[in-house]
Amino acid sequence: MHVCVLGAGIVGLATAWQLERQGHQVTVIDRATPGAGASGGNGAQLSYSYVQPLADPSIWKQLPKLLFSPTSPLKLRPQLDPLQWRWGLGFLGACNAETSRDTTAQLLALAAASRTGFEAMQADIAPDCDFSATGKLVLYASEASLAGARAQVELQRRMGSEQRIVTPDECVAIEPALADYRGQMAGAVHTPSECAADCLKVCAELMRALSARGVRFVLGADVHGFARSEGHKGRIAAVQTSEGDIEADAFVMALGSASHKLGRALGAYLPVYPLKGYSITVDVDPAPGAAPRVNVTDSARKVVFARIGSRLRVAGMAELVGHDASIPATRIETLADATRAVFPHASRLAELHPWTGMRPATPKGLPIIGRLPHAPSNMLFNTGHGALGFTLAFGSAQRIAQALDAAAPLRS
Repeated sequence: MHVCVLGAGIVGLATAWQLERQGHQVTVIDRATPGAGASGGNGAQLSYSYVQPLADPSIWKQLPKLLFSPTSPLKLRPQLDPLQWRWGLGFLGACNAETSRDTTAQLLALAAASRTGFEAMQADIAPDCDFSATGKLVLYASEASLAGARAQVELQRRMGSEQRIVTPDECVAIEPALADYRGQMAGAVHTPSECAADCLKVCAELMRALSARGVRFVLGADVHGFARSEGHKGRIAAVQTSEGDIEADAFVMALGSASHKLGRALGAYLPVYPLKGYSITVDVDPAPGAAPRVNVTDSARKVVFARIGSRLRVAGMAELVGHDASIPATRIETLADATRAVFPHASRLAELHPWTGMRPATPKGLPIIGRLPHAPSNMLFNTGHGALGFTLAFGSAQRIAQALDAAAPLRS
């Protein structure tokens, strides 16, 4: 079967890899180079065992700060955009304990499948991507926030995750670069099995390997619409692009936050809205104990740190501000300040390499995977992964491959 994958971010490329591996002919279309969107400068963490959704009951107490504080790591700027309001109301509706538990269970199951898929990809193409498996620490600044973490750890333990609460002294023993930050921590969640990698390098390596296997890449192509099959209006015959029409037997939409608009053109409502994030990437001091080797998330600052080779990726913030791709200097300085505070000896911060990306988020935090009602039967969707696109990409790809061959519709 000839399958056309729309999108060359990590989700689209993982899908192309899985489909090619299962014997399909594959074409990948994107307006830019692989990984140039939300994948390129992401947080680099592969959080297979710690997937607490953003939609959480604690959001209600934070709401005034989200709306009014200019320094909040989570930011909402209301606009005259019906999608933003509809998405926002759906998000607040998901901020309850029952929905959060259900979302956590589904994300952990998908993440476990994704770990297996990522490892299969590694064995298959041996990508040069600064991969590490040094574990992860999620830091908490107060006893109250640590108590909330205990509840999440217990929930995830019952779902199969292996992690534990550790003291500040144990944090420093696990990651010596945290020594100067010891007094700012009440404790942390330690997950020994977590990993990290440079997602942009993974994307480049996937393109290299797939191209060698005959996968066709049509880059620099804007998608304008779709041509319906004559006599079969419930199917798509071709995707219409700036490089001409491209025919296929089936199509997979993995266009991130751009999926909503094209989904509407097909009669499907996709509750996907951009969750804007930022990152910096800095060279590290090679001295032992200066820069972290373990992945670290500072929960209070909503900032993540991941070691990728001789560099440190620092990423954070979540803004519902539409498709504004500007990079305010204040947000980048916030990430630099966080680096100085948590890891004062890690880097001279001479060059920051600032980046921003639009994470495609759904209100509950669950990606949309498979066929949808009212959409053409040969169009499958693989979008809405939020901040977990890298983590969930290969598990999502497996589900798309299963849905492609299934008689009944499948969605997640």
